Amino acid sequence: MIDFANAEYLKLRPVDNSAFASSVQPLLIQGETLVATFQTVRDGLVFTNKRIMAINVQGIRGKKRDFTSLPYNKIQAFSVETAGTFDLDSELELWFSGLGKVRFEFTTRADVSAICRMISTFVLGETPATPPPPPRP
Repeated sequence: MIDFANAEYLKLRPVDNSAFASSVQPLLIQGETLVATFQTVRDGLVFTNKRIMAINVQGIRGKKRDFTSLPYNKIQAFSVETAGTFDLDSELELWFSGLGKVRFEFTTRADVSAICRMISTFVLGETPATPPPPPRP
């Protein structure tokens, strides 16, 4: 499992869902779909309609991968810090029951407002008339 408390994260940038689709597809349950995908140099973060999956790519060739599943129904609270004038990156902090705080940093290209709406929709259990728009790649 990823050590969220001590890990240093590279900034996540939006990428097409196909970047990690083949890796996470075998782990998805029936009716679970990819909503948004982000990537650092090698690692990734995938938002589905059921959970967040952190993907830690390991080894020289990157064939070994560690998947951490973070279900929306275990989120107790979350905080979003948007980009500013000098600090161009955004941060997302989530507090999970039984795990504690998890923090992700995003590049300026990530639409953190859309991420916030998406998480709110899934955490609050609301079913939108249309699915929330994925953050722009």
